[in-house]
Amino acid sequence: MAHIHFSEKGKGQPIVFIHGFCEIGAMWEEIASLLSEHFHVYYPDLPGFGKSPIEGDHISLEEVAVMLEEWMEEQQIKNPFVVGHSLGGYVALALLELMGNRIKGIGLIHSTAFADDEEKKHSRNKALAFIKKQGAEKFVSSFVPPLFTPSNRLLFEKEIENAVAQAMQSSQAGLIAFTQAMRDRKARISVLEEYKGPKLLIAGTEDGAVKIESSRLQTHAFSTYYELEGVGHMGQVERKTEVIEILQRFFRQ
Repeated sequence: MAHIHFSEKGKGQPIVFIHGFCEIGAMWEEIASLLSEHFHVYYPDLPGFGKSPIEGDHISLEEVAVMLEEWMEEQQIKNPFVVGHSLGGYVALALLELMGNRIKGIGLIHSTAFADDEEKKHSRNKALAFIKKQGAEKFVSSFVPPLFTPSNRLLFEKEIENAVAQAMQSSQAGLIAFTQAMRDRKARISVLEEYKGPKLLIAGTEDGAVKIESSRLQTHAFSTYYELEGVGHMGQVERKTEVIEILQRFFRQ
């Protein structure tokens, strides 16, 4: 069985936070600390990121979901809320398809239930070529800063430095594997529509990675929808307090 490295805090209702592309589980550290008074929070590293190894440079989101399901069984995590940022949201949706009502609720932060369109697939292919040619370090240092709203980049200089440092813990194999997995993933909007538990979507009006128009097109599939005005792809950093409040309300349902 694949080894999943993770951290955990607190006791009570389990919550599993899944990080995004070029991120590691520790990105949730501060949020986990604040939520741990009332909840049992887990935040794993996906294979190829942080301390979770990956075999080869091919993986599908379905395979990742199976790994996480096995890891949850091993840790006796039952009936969790699962929340994912960006790529983490795609993984959460694959988990939802696999586990159905064994998941208590699902939250997507700057993520989407739609598949990549042709334009997005093209940009993934460009990223793949760059990673293969230039390596992981060069890729992540150019990839991470633009995830923040341009007008906020000076304000969040420290946070961006921290995000880049965490992104440096991405392996080249992991970056290649997940770029392909994101490009080739299927739409899971119908999975969401059929699921009856609580469903949260948090979107940013300035998000360059998941366009706000796309988020608005899928609001019917969620029980709760929030738009963060003037925020890019990193609302959990740029509007941390607000996002924590939204999550606390969501988990108390």
